[in-house]
Amino acid sequence: MPLQPQSIWEAISSRRSIRRFAPTPLSADVVRELVALACAAPAPHGSRPWRFVYVASAAARERLIDAMTAAWRADLQRDGQPPNTVAKLLARSRRQLAGAPSLLLACLSLVDARAWPDRPRRLAERDMFLQSLGAALQNLLLAAHARGLAGYLKGAPLFCQEAVARALELPPDCEPAFLVLLGYPAQGAEPPLRSPVHTDDLLLQR
Repeated sequence: MPLQPQSIWEAISSRRSIRRFAPTPLSADVVRELVALACAAPAPHGSRPWRFVYVASAAARERLIDAMTAAWRADLQRDGQPPNTVAKLLARSRRQLAGAPSLLLACLSLVDARAWPDRPRRLAERDMFLQSLGAALQNLLLAAHARGLAGYLKGAPLFCQEAVARALELPPDCEPAFLVLLGYPAQGAEPPLRSPVHTDDLLLQR
């Protein structure tokens, strides 16, 4: 039975990043279901260049938050940010990470990437795999939205990959990329209306 285009268009156009959650945690089965749908994304060479880490225990979450906080504090201090600004930014980040009912770390894996002899093709290969990870994350967020869940991405792990990898004891092929913060939406958690898209500004025709 073919899918109804209207339902697909509605799911894509109505998905939004929602950052206020109800305290109800997600079940491990729901997380597995979302990851399975994420892995339906297109990928180069028939590979699966994504790894997902479900930060399920309180201890692992605390290690992750502490590691990311320490790394960002060092960056902010090197940038010369005032102490009160540093404190506010770190406190806000900690609240976000501690307050999400479920945390899922998306990682890039290049195990199946082709080892081209020249740098331009190696970089192009990496770009293909990284864009595939983006497609998997979009699948995951759309699946969460279709289930009535709230979620959004944080790219902070990209800026402190070594710290995140140590905190979660990741295998060598896992490059931390994005955190997916997931849960059920808090009552009244409605995002603002999306700005209209003017395709003439974004679409070239030759």
